Amino acid sequence: MTQTTGRIFDEMARLVNDAAGVAQGVRREAETAMKAQMERFLRDMDLVKREEFDAVKDLAAAARAESEALAARVLRLEAALLAHTHPTPAGHSGPAAPPDSTVSGNPA
Repeated sequence: MTQTTGRIFDEMARLVNDAAGVAQGVRREAETAMKAQMERFLRDMDLVKREEFDAVKDLAAAARAESEALAARVLRLEAALLAHTHPTPAGHSGPAAPPDSTVSGNPA
């Protein structure tokens, strides 16, 4: 009876071992199918990757900084041009304004 009991336990151990192997295979296939489904879902949503988002964000920040620097430069140049074309009465700096008759090009 000892040999019969040992053989039954061996068969049951082999059966449980085979079942565990099959269960692992099923789990791997389910994970692969779920992963493929999730990747397809995300691809269909047209989402951007984090690296791409960060790169575009950095480009936008650089463009904003350059735009602000150029706007400040334009303001300084306009102020300098305005000071040059409209002299202060006390300092009389810059060229004198032309007579009214020559501004329009037609003598009055």
